[in-house]
Amino acid sequence: MNWQGHWHGYGPWIGSRDAYGNEGMRRPGRLASDEQTRSFLASDMPPMMNGHWLLRRSQTAADRTWTNPETAVAWLEKTYAENPPFERDDGRRAYTGRETKTEYAMDVLPRGVDVSWVYYLKSASLASFSVVCCPNHFHPEIPCPLPPR
Repeated sequence: MNWQGHWHGYGPWIGSRDAYGNEGMRRPGRLASDEQTRSFLASDMPPMMNGHWLLRRSQTAADRTWTNPETAVAWLEKTYAENPPFERDDGRRAYTGRETKTEYAMDVLPRGVDVSWVYYLKSASLASFSVVCCPNHFHPEIPCPLPPR
């Protein structure tokens, strides 16, 4: 079963583990006039739920809006290459390899499943970037922030 829609890319966000762990800043408030919602919308910190990226219209860009999954996955791979993950000193893998991540993304994006890649960098900062399906299965009430051209 193929899902019908398009994809938006968000990030990369690079920051501390402590900032990432501040879940309150990663959730929208309940009311549009709520201070938490205003802070959430202005933040570039990854939301707790991928579909909530779609609320951040100001962070949605035409050059990161795609109508085919191959282009979305190419952006994931490029962003990954520009921000490579931490590598262990003992030579063992710290994370699933890029090839496995890419294979997974190519499998699930056409079915309408969001993809987020989150890992530590050599600097001990976290990197997080996502491809979000639009319309979103879990947040169908959120309108598209920027339809593809």
